[in-house]
Amino acid sequence: MAYIFEEPSHTFDEYLLVPGYTGPDCIPANVSLQTPVVRYNKKAGEKCPLTMNIPMTSAVMQAVSDDKLAVALAKEGGISFIFGSQTIENQAAMVARVKDYKAGFVTSDTNIRPEQTLGELVEAINATGHSTVAVTEDGEPNGKLVGIITERDFRVGHCEMSEKVSKYMTPLSSLVMAKEGITLDEANDLIWEHKVNQLPVVDNKGNLLYMVFRKDAASHEEHPLELLDSKKRYIVGAGINTRDYMDRVPALLKAGVDVMTLDSSEGFTEWQRRALQDIHGKWPNAKVGAGNVVDADGFNFLADAGADFVKIGIGGGSICITREQKGIGRGQATATIEVAKARDAYYEKTGIYIPICSDGGIVHDHHITLALAMGADFVMLGRYFARFDESPTNKLIVNGNYVKEYWGEGSNRARNWQRYDLGGKKGMAFEEGVDSYVPYAGSLHDNVNLTTSKVIHAMCNCGAVTIPELQKIAKITRISSASIREGGAHDVIVKNSIKAN
Repeated sequence: MAYIFEEPSHTFDEYLLVPGYTGPDCIPANVSLQTPVVRYNKKAGEKCPLTMNIPMTSAVMQAVSDDKLAVALAKEGGISFIFGSQTIENQAAMVARVKDYKAGFVTSDTNIRPEQTLGELVEAINATGHSTVAVTEDGEPNGKLVGIITERDFRVGHCEMSEKVSKYMTPLSSLVMAKEGITLDEANDLIWEHKVNQLPVVDNKGNLLYMVFRKDAASHEEHPLELLDSKKRYIVGAGINTRDYMDRVPALLKAGVDVMTLDSSEGFTEWQRRALQDIHGKWPNAKVGAGNVVDADGFNFLADAGADFVKIGIGGGSICITREQKGIGRGQATATIEVAKARDAYYEKTGIYIPICSDGGIVHDHHITLALAMGADFVMLGRYFARFDESPTNKLIVNGNYVKEYWGEGSNRARNWQRYDLGGKKGMAFEEGVDSYVPYAGSLHDNVNLTTSKVIHAMCNCGAVTIPELQKIAKITRISSASIREGGAHDVIVKNSIKAN
C-alpha cells in the first residue's frame, strides 16, 4: 500500500518563535542577513562563490521578475530570477540590461568621435538614454579619451546640429581623471573633492576603461547592501526549463547571468536530472538550482544530480492551485523542516553544503524568519514582489483601491502571454494557477527595508546575529487556532475600522 506520513503537514502560520536570551551585543546593528546561494565545500574551508546580503529572491514569474525588478532587488542585496516563459532572445536581453545598468564602474556604450556632429550625438543620446558621452579618437568604448560631452553642453534648437562635437565638449586638458586600479571608494572621493558629475578612468596609455558617476555614488549610499559581481555589475538570475536549456543557457551566460534555476512545480524528475548533468557537463562553471521538492528523497535526488541549490514547495503559493487540481503538495513548514534535515545530513556525509530555498507559503513577514529558523537559507517570493512599483504588471483601480495584476505561471494567462509555448499536448493542459490582483504597496525599497527590519529584530529576540546562528539556537513552538486568534488585535474596536458618519 502507499506510504502514509503519520504526522500531518503544517504551514508557517501554525508556528511561532520562542524568545531566547538576547545578549548585550545582540542588537539590530550587528545582525547580518548574508546567506549562501550555491553549493560549496564547506568542510574544506571553501568560500561560497555566490552569496546574498538579504535572504530574499523574486519568483520566476511573468508578473514578478523582469529586468526592472531585478535591478531594484539587487540594490537591496537580493536576487531576481527573470522569468523564462518567453523567447530566449527576450530573456537574454533582460539579463543583459541588468548587467549593463550601472554599478560603480560603467563601461560606456555611446562613445563618439570628436569630428562627428551634434546631430549624431543627439541620435546616440536618444537611442540609449545616456546623457553623458565620452569622446574618443576612434569612437570606440575603450578608445583614447579626448573629452567628455553632456546634453547640458549645448542647446538643441539654438546650436547648429551640423557643428562638430569637438567645439562643445570638455577637452581632455580640463577633465578630472583617474588611473587604472583606483577603487570605487577612491573614485567617489575624487568626484566629491573636485565637484564633478563624472570621473573617467583611463589606462597608462590614455585609453578609456570606465566612467564613475556622482549619481551612482549617491545610490550606493542609499543602498549599502547592493549585490555586485567582480566587475561591479548587479547580480541577476534567470529561470530555465527542461526543454530548450541547451539553447537557452548559452544565451543567458553570454548575457552575463550569474545563477539560473530549473523552474517547475515538481523537480523530483528524470528531466531535471538530465538537464543538470547536461548543463554542468557543457558549462561546468554555470550555477543552476533545481526543484521544487517537498521531502528528503526529492532533495537527495537533486543534490546527487548536481543542483547548486534546491527549491522547496509545491502548491503553497497564493496563486497556485496544484493541490486543488492534482492533490499534490505538502505544507510549507513541514516540507522546509524535512528538507533542511536532509541538507544537513548530506553536508555531514559529503562536506558539501547545498543551500535550500523555501519557495511559496510566505503570507506575513514573520514567515520569512520562521522559514530561516527552520533551515532555509533564503526564500523565494512572488505575491510579495508583485505588489510593488517595480514589478512589470499594470497598476489599476478596482473597487476604489489601487491594485496590481498578478497571475501564476500555471494559469491560462501565462500560457497565452506573448504567445510563448510553454509545452504540453494541445487540449490536455489544465490550469495550476489563477489570474488575480494584489493590493498595491508602493516601492520595493521601502517595503524590503521594513520586512528585513522585522526579520532582524526577531532574530535579536531569539539571540542570533546571523542566519546560521538562528538555525542553531532558535526555539519554535506549534500553536493552536486559539493562539492564532490571540496573536492579533482582539476584543477591542480598532479606531481606523470605525467609519465616520
